Amino acid sequence: MDFRDSARLDTSQVSDGRGRRGGGGRGMAIGGGGLGVVGLFIALLLGVNPADLGGGSDSLGSGSSTGSTSTSDLDERCRTGADADRDEDCRVVGIVNSVQAYWADTVEGYQPAETELFSGSTTTACGAATSAVGPFYCPPDMGVYLDLSFFEVLRSQYGASGGDFAQAYVIAHEYGHHVQNLTGQSERSRQLPDQTGPQGASTRLELQADCYAGVWTANAVDTGYLTIDDADIDEGLSAAAAVGDDRIQEKAQGRVDPESWTHGSAEQRQTWFRKGLASGNPNDCDTFSGSV
Repeated sequence: MDFRDSARLDTSQVSDGRGRRGGGGRGMAIGGGGLGVVGLFIALLLGVNPADLGGGSDSLGSGSSTGSTSTSDLDERCRTGADADRDEDCRVVGIVNSVQAYWADTVEGYQPAETELFSGSTTTACGAATSAVGPFYCPPDMGVYLDLSFFEVLRSQYGASGGDFAQAYVIAHEYGHHVQNLTGQSERSRQLPDQTGPQGASTRLELQADCYAGVWTANAVDTGYLTIDDADIDEGLSAAAAVGDDRIQEKAQGRVDPESWTHGSAEQRQTWFRKGLASGNPNDCDTFSGSV
């Protein structure tokens, strides 16, 4: 993945909460410690609501600010595509800019979602979360939350090939959840009787977000921010497989229980990412009709 040197980055779409204790103090705290690696991948798989992870309490996060990292620092460092090629934070900004540029042109009335970079813990309208939650989207505040350490865990412990485009796939998936929230697909999934399993509502919702990630990938070059080659596609597919429910369960507990799946198998996730990539049309991402 290579950014166009002249592309202008918009840092207003990304905030840096890594210097704030407890994030922004915007939600209820979740009791207990971190979930650990097993909890991370069983609970997170890209799109989990941190308030559903257990131990929710009624206390509000303190959210006091103690660090020096700030959005203004991103403003100084992340101005062009050339910056995105050499700085990981700026790369996230560039990916977010591209993803939102596509959806703004595609979804009528699109409302931008902000990505917050955090480390350790953060608080949201969905509740407080630690880094063990992994990347997630919070519908009430329309925010995407991302701890960059997730990508090293994905590579070193779960076999993803890594690479820059693994980040792009994850971010595009989370913004897929934002599109679902805006278009009513999230509400549609809650009306289905079976919530878990290979054909369950949760799995269908996650696979649609994977398909949306593929759709953005197919149109990413046209947004003017970056170019993509076959090696990038392979990185995205590797990341999609690494977070398949079957891969996670086999690693975590030594057996696979399809009826408990909430995100789909490695094969399902790759299939729907490829479907969106081949079509380039979000209308072809209807995971709620027929078998997935």
